[in-house]
Amino acid sequence: MRVILMGGAGEMGSRAAEDLVNSPDVQQLTLADRNIGAARAWAEKLKARGANVDAIQVDARNHAQLVQTLRGHDVAASALGPFYEFEARLVRAAIEAGVDYASICDEFDAAQTVFSEFAQKAADSGRIILTGLGASPGMTNVAAALLARQMDSVNRVDIYCYQPLDAGGGEAVLRHMLHIMTGKVPVFRNGQHVPIDALVESCEVEFPRYGKIRLWNMGHSEPITIPRFIPGVKAVNFQMGYGKGANWLVVPAKWGLFSGQNRLSIAAKFLNWLNAKTKPNQPGWGALRIDVWGTKNGRAEHKLVCGIGEMREATGLSLSVGTLMLARRQLTRTTPGLYAPEGIIDPVAFIAELRARKFEAFYDLAMKSPL
Repeated sequence: MRVILMGGAGEMGSRAAEDLVNSPDVQQLTLADRNIGAARAWAEKLKARGANVDAIQVDARNHAQLVQTLRGHDVAASALGPFYEFEARLVRAAIEAGVDYASICDEFDAAQTVFSEFAQKAADSGRIILTGLGASPGMTNVAAALLARQMDSVNRVDIYCYQPLDAGGGEAVLRHMLHIMTGKVPVFRNGQHVPIDALVESCEVEFPRYGKIRLWNMGHSEPITIPRFIPGVKAVNFQMGYGKGANWLVVPAKWGLFSGQNRLSIAAKFLNWLNAKTKPNQPGWGALRIDVWGTKNGRAEHKLVCGIGEMREATGLSLSVGTLMLARRQLTRTTPGLYAPEGIIDPVAFIAELRARKFEAFYDLAMKSPL
């Protein structure tokens, strides 16, 4: 298969590229990036390992160029953020180019836009578009689908994410973090989407290895997509925290200091510069926890899935595995359309692929009961 990877020279995309070239199904991988120097350098490193990789410069804001770049590939994968700026552009171009598409898009407003504008267009064009295929969303959605399979009905899904401030990711990740902490963000309550202010709800949640961490409501896409694909669910919540130093972001965000693209951009650039000055030798590991409540054999049921890992590793591998499954049609359905992972990815097969890559999740906080 011929795969093109948007943002292939970035932190998440480069990890996906490493994994994609290890698959015997991938005959050609193209790294597409605005930073052609970085893309060529990464392509050369992968070529040195025997991979068939090339690099191409592309401006994702140029629609005609983007369509031409995507055309002729079997599948397009995207790690190009921030997704509130690029996801709709890329989905539109993939449909026009006649290429299946998977991305790590993690922002609620980007998910809302693509589902409202492109679901029918994807179906009509015969393409499968898969959005939200990183760690969170992505692994979280697949875990929710796995637990839902083990119940007769599902009432509530809560997604909890711990991402330390030294997790890495560069300016794009920082822009994303500030964006999801600003303005109205969605929750799904009593069977309806409800917009509430970011950071107005807070709780302490126990994670594997790290214990209790303070989390706040923020704007990820799980509350947008999970009700579409897990029947009967009445509530979906997403909360995230940064551990030590969190208030350095949370307090200014509550004051509105990141409101507006100019302020957000300036803050992200400053934080990226600061991170570069204090960058640790190894990125800090984060954690995910997914709780699902429902019924089984007439009785109330609660299950959880959790795990720990490095953001780059979790996000890149999730994108790579999902892209390969999409290209192979190793899916729970093959009807063209626009999907989130919980609507089309076989959770058992997905988890098996991750386990083969030494990435594990668990049914318990002690991490003694692996999936």
